[in-house]
Amino acid sequence: MAKPLRIGIVAGEISGDILGAGFIKAVKAQYPDAEFVGVAGPRMIEAGCEALFDMEELAVMGIVEVFGRLPRLFKIKAELVKYFSDNPPDVFVGIDAPDFNLRLERDLKESGIKTVHYVSPSVWAWRQKRIFKIEAATNLVLAFLPFEKAFYDKFNVPCEFVGHTMADAIPLQTDQLAARELLGLDNSKRWLAVLPGSRGGEMSMIATPFIETCRRLHQQHPDLGFVVALVNEQRRQQFEQAWRETAPELNFVLVDDTARNVMIASDAVLLASGTVSLECMLVKRPMVVGYIVKPLTAWIARRMLKTKYVSLPNILADKELVPELLQENCTPDKLTEQVNHYLSTDNSELMAEFNQLHQRIRCNADQKAAQAVLNLIGKTTDQQAD
Repeated sequence: MAKPLRIGIVAGEISGDILGAGFIKAVKAQYPDAEFVGVAGPRMIEAGCEALFDMEELAVMGIVEVFGRLPRLFKIKAELVKYFSDNPPDVFVGIDAPDFNLRLERDLKESGIKTVHYVSPSVWAWRQKRIFKIEAATNLVLAFLPFEKAFYDKFNVPCEFVGHTMADAIPLQTDQLAARELLGLDNSKRWLAVLPGSRGGEMSMIATPFIETCRRLHQQHPDLGFVVALVNEQRRQQFEQAWRETAPELNFVLVDDTARNVMIASDAVLLASGTVSLECMLVKRPMVVGYIVKPLTAWIARRMLKTKYVSLPNILADKELVPELLQENCTPDKLTEQVNHYLSTDNSELMAEFNQLHQRIRCNADQKAAQAVLNLIGKTTDQQAD
């Protein structure tokens, strides 16, 4: 009997957990007895991945913010290198989290393990010389944006465009009424979805200006409801504390659910920059993107950034489709102004552009990613049947 296919895998945050779960399911469709082990979130664990460490340990954002966590991150990396060196998988797949995964992938590749990095780091946006480190660390990069592959091709670094799993999972038209019924929201009201981030550091910087924005919007639109997506109990507690301190008189509907249903149920969205901006584009809701990091992190990032935009809808379109209010511009005054614009405007032209972008990255990503990894290690459906 041949040994079952064995894949090492590490995801560092919620978006990576979603990608990882889809990838695991697509591989298991061809190799039902395939084994997965590494760092996983709840979706990956449910799909059949053994977790050596909790994914939350890797969920650190910001250049400065990560310093305090470095000793623990180094310890996790060292233990993973030892584990996979002692128990070599057929291939290792690092999902996003490039500052952690690329270092891990380099060590594993040097030990003879084939490595894949799923979701290209934003080398086209900043720190472009990282492409040489990526080449040294990986045998293949899987990219979900078409212009990313073109960038890698210029440097002859192996890369495949697979599209994005969310573009496959989300229909071209979403049902607002059904989402409101699911969440118990009054369909006679207008609703603003509030998404203040999935990481603790994000929430600590963003929650207060977002809540103050909602307070001002409530004064102008007494009938406007506010629904907040909170990814876990830690983020709920953080938000509730900021709510009590900033505007305890406001009514928020707190939802322990993915951001997707909350956004679909809404008329407009106020969100922290990140993958969720892509998801918001895919569900076709107008959005205002806000973000704040610590001043030193912002100073460093501004000097290294090579792209005009930070949100994926704008980057994909190569123009400012949605407003980005960052750092000193992420103020309640400016956030309120931009949300008010969406509440008083026909957004059909914006939705049509969102639809075109959706179709560009709708490529059966889970299956394409799984097939690319299997091809890399010479596994085919025919071999599985032997």
